[in-house]
Amino acid sequence: MTVLPLTKTPIAHLQIEPGSVVKIPNLSWSEFETLLDEWGEKRAARIIYFQETLEIMVPLPEHEKAKNVINAIIEILLRKADQDYESFGSTTFRKLRVVGLEPDACFYITNAARMIDRLELQANDPPPDLAIEIDVTSRTSLEAYAALGVPELWIYNSQGLKIYLLENSSYRECDRSPFFPNLPLREIIAETIKQSWKIGYSQAIKEFENITLPEFE
Repeated sequence: MTVLPLTKTPIAHLQIEPGSVVKIPNLSWSEFETLLDEWGEKRAARIIYFQETLEIMVPLPEHEKAKNVINAIIEILLRKADQDYESFGSTTFRKLRVVGLEPDACFYITNAARMIDRLELQANDPPPDLAIEIDVTSRTSLEAYAALGVPELWIYNSQGLKIYLLENSSYRECDRSPFFPNLPLREIIAETIKQSWKIGYSQAIKEFENITLPEFE
């Protein structure tokens, strides 16, 4: 991981190779917001700002495939459960002067109806009900997500899926998701991602969509 001093780095013009992670320490909140405005939404880099440090990461294909598979699985399961939801992708979420981050994917489920017409987030909007992070080249900060107040966080890495629930301002690892309490998500996601590398993303998702899950029989 590369750490760059702010005063010597034209951050908005950094050229970062896929799979690389750059940290910029001692960055004020106003500097962070100015940088987001300069960058705009159409960029390959992903960011997280916490404790006055900005982390910039450019995903690898491995990262993107896992993200797409997990995102598709969640949408399929929510549809099978006849559950309304709003997908907000990797929207930038901010808590003023505290944290700014972009999940790999995120969903409003409990608060879906409230977020239907959002073209831009508003100051009093809740955080997403479920966020997903793929840790291929970087490590997700549980503290940053706790500061934002995300109730449920999934982190996928080479060891598999971990599910975290927010309790008393910190995360507790759990075996099951409250949104899908009867499903062995870790096994389902590991197998579907494995299949996506063998037979391709679209075919793996088709196969998953066609299997019978006990919760939805």
